[in-house]
Amino acid sequence: MLVLDFGAQYAQLIARRVREAHVHSEIVSRDISPEEIASRRPLGLILSGGPASVYAENAYRMNPAILDLGIPILGICYGHQLLADMAGGKVANTGDAEYGSTGLEITAGSVLLKDLPASQEVWMSHQDQVVEPPDGFVSVATTGGAKVAAMEDIERGLFGVQFHPEVAHTPRGGEILRRFLHEVCGASPTWTSHSIIENQVALIRSQVGDGKVVCGLSGGVDSAVAAAIVSQAVGDQLTCIFVDHGLLRAGEAEQVEETFRTNFDVDLIHVKAQDRFLDALSGVTDPEQKRKIIGETFIRVFEEAANTVGDASFLVQGTLYPDVIESGSGSAATIKTHHNVGGLPEDMAFDLIEPLRNLFKDEVRAVGEDLGLPEEIVWRQPFPGPGLAVRIIGEVTLERLELLRSADQIVLEEIGRAGLYREIWQAFAVLLAVKTVGVQGDERTYAYPVVVRAVTSEDAMTADWARLPYEVLERISSRIINEVPGINRVAYDISSKPPATIEWE
Repeated sequence: MLVLDFGAQYAQLIARRVREAHVHSEIVSRDISPEEIASRRPLGLILSGGPASVYAENAYRMNPAILDLGIPILGICYGHQLLADMAGGKVANTGDAEYGSTGLEITAGSVLLKDLPASQEVWMSHQDQVVEPPDGFVSVATTGGAKVAAMEDIERGLFGVQFHPEVAHTPRGGEILRRFLHEVCGASPTWTSHSIIENQVALIRSQVGDGKVVCGLSGGVDSAVAAAIVSQAVGDQLTCIFVDHGLLRAGEAEQVEETFRTNFDVDLIHVKAQDRFLDALSGVTDPEQKRKIIGETFIRVFEEAANTVGDASFLVQGTLYPDVIESGSGSAATIKTHHNVGGLPEDMAFDLIEPLRNLFKDEVRAVGEDLGLPEEIVWRQPFPGPGLAVRIIGEVTLERLELLRSADQIVLEEIGRAGLYREIWQAFAVLLAVKTVGVQGDERTYAYPVVVRAVTSEDAMTADWARLPYEVLERISSRIINEVPGINRVAYDISSKPPATIEWE
């Protein structure tokens, strides 16, 4: 399935819901050509929502020839209105906006709404509405603010819904999407972790041949799963390189080496390069520049280490789909350049192997379990490739790294002690490169503040701040202030994503 992105908040969520029905999906630009769509042979198209009005001067459109490809199409919210407008219907702002949970009434026989209650709750977010469906379409549902809340042209395989079936607040939305996928489009539920592994192993063997491969290990789940897939594909043609850039969490370098020498039947080269990375980051405060410096330095270290392997021409990376989206791929805006996407130098000496590039984090974990990786690797909390460098707001120095490492270790220890590690997507400390006044032992202090960040999420595309118990926050704060000299204040970040991001830089 292809999801055409018209600037929606929920485009990524649509793609995820499709995958949860075990059908592969990809997000593509609204500017995609009919020829490109035809060449990719999708079973169906989904048009996402978006912030614009279809009748606005600069409204997002798509090539009208797409409607004539004979491929089933489901329009959601803006996609519903666009489908109606392009097929000859009428869209208008009647003043009957709807936001949030809304009662839906099914008014006619329907393919998508079959066997659902005649009255149900759906999630709406619109100002405009379809007031006249195009010829050939039948209005099958209505709400108080949407005369045509759902419409269908069964003969042409065109469907539209004004509400959002992809969000949890539409309780029967998953059934509606699955009916479109399986009954309308004829998609089989074959997108599974096992099929992902089989497909990637075949692709990697085809790409690599008898060449040599290096893999950058960070110790996190992404690089571990990527390494395991490539190892299954090419065996002893793979050498793993662990670059200790000095930006890791406490005890992490030792843990990575022990874990991979124990669990992986591959060569492992441990490169200690803290001084090199700190020298490159000296005086740098801009977060985008930090990421790009770290990305390029990584590649240069890999190239040097690969020379000891001998003629390695392929580099494995644990790039994920959210990395690609946030780095400004396709029609998406650049949120932050991930060091393994936009931070790569143009003249690097490797061809990339990215077996996880089209996967969300939960899919990666499922693949890791299918591969038989240890639980402590599969369920480790995400950690950014640039490491603690993007959790120090300001210049990265050795002193600040040691302070942050100590504070971060306390955060993770207390989260684990409270039995919350698996419930929380990420929990960590952030060091602000400013100083604040405090008092300890009746004396004035002038030291750094730390911000604790803990979030819940399914895929890192959206996240909410974790409602940690007060006693957990109290223990974290007390321990950091008492055990880490140089820190005299602890704050807790209660912002969600969006508008914030999970990491501070």
